[in-house]
Amino acid sequence: MDGSGKWDWDIGKKEIADINKWKETFEWVEEIYSSPDGEKAAAVVKTGEAEFSVCENGTAWENVFDKVWSLRFAPDGRLAGIVSDTGEWTLAVDGETWESRFEFVWNMQFSEAGEGIIAAAQSGRKYLAVVNDTPWENGFADMANLTPSKDGTGAAAAVQTVPFGESEIFKFQEGCYSVAVDGKTWDKNFVNVWEIAFSHDRKHVAAEVRTSLYDYTIAVDGVPWNQVFSSVWKPLFAPNDASVITAPVRIGGAWTLAKNGQAIWDKKFPQLWHHAYSPDGKKIAAIVSPKFGRWTVAVDAELWKLTFGDAVTDAVFSPDGKRVACCGKENGKWTIAFDGNVWGGIFDMAWQPVWSPDSLHVAAKLEKNRHYFIMIDGLPVKKGLEAAWDPIFSPDGKKILLRGIEDGKYFREVLPLK
Repeated sequence: MDGSGKWDWDIGKKEIADINKWKETFEWVEEIYSSPDGEKAAAVVKTGEAEFSVCENGTAWENVFDKVWSLRFAPDGRLAGIVSDTGEWTLAVDGETWESRFEFVWNMQFSEAGEGIIAAAQSGRKYLAVVNDTPWENGFADMANLTPSKDGTGAAAAVQTVPFGESEIFKFQEGCYSVAVDGKTWDKNFVNVWEIAFSHDRKHVAAEVRTSLYDYTIAVDGVPWNQVFSSVWKPLFAPNDASVITAPVRIGGAWTLAKNGQAIWDKKFPQLWHHAYSPDGKKIAAIVSPKFGRWTVAVDAELWKLTFGDAVTDAVFSPDGKRVACCGKENGKWTIAFDGNVWGGIFDMAWQPVWSPDSLHVAAKLEKNRHYFIMIDGLPVKKGLEAAWDPIFSPDGKKILLRGIEDGKYFREVLPLK
């Protein structure tokens, strides 16, 4: 549960913070961030000579730092940022720093519900993950694609397990990379390891791997599929069955979707990636190129008739799994599409659409001429904002929460759906 049922859903607008006053109080104010419930606004601020902190609803944290960056609210409402404290790097959460300290910290991430906070860190010329202030016991010469577990209690990453020099080509080809799960590596090494996925029950991990210079496949808990391909994209576990792993794969110069190593779609495309499961796991959607230079969405291999020339991004299923919405770009302009239909109006930028719990409505944040809009079902409900955040539907689907900045003032507003 996301906890939104406990938020204030009374109809009306509430001014939370006057950002103009912040700019008068501090030497400078960086980008504004909004809490999920809309009750808090925060930003990195300069409080003195070479001193930085975080302003939250007009009040700065008591602690000051050499540097603060990557400030964000977690899904559970906690405010976290990466900070340099007297030359050492760590995380600060709601103003309090973690106990662990490192030479550098980056790539802060949250688990789906926000209870877990992870980051990549460097210590003693080794790279490692830090999960909820607990660093991995083992460090590695190289680390990438840090991925939190669904429950936020652990993490996995692609790591270098065998040292090699620039001239040691044959040693590299034998495989010098693997996956570390909670700091412990798989038994098998690969030429390369890329994107990683946890199963929803946290018991299994899958990753894109290269088994030779020319062969790619998916490895699950260190065991590669029996089949190899000319390329693969990120794997996913079915949400209702951790024994089912799917991934886009390239066969004979074209792309399709494979399950546990075997192609399951009877169609192939010039490109297929960013696949996603419906909440119940019964359907799969993917962004595909039906022909060179055109992009669309395929659901269980069935293509939308609508296509875009520049890009399709952020495809998302409705809660009931019957509908899909996405962002589409044509001739340099963005819009929102759903079920193969497109909203009226074009914009300079669009963000991932948001479905109502009853799957009847879709809303999105868009930007045009440096002003932000919130639209529901293709109609604007807020426009001309100086800043805005993704709209959020109430759990009963009867209201929507808007968060934005208007005339220099940050507000939250709850509107009824007609």
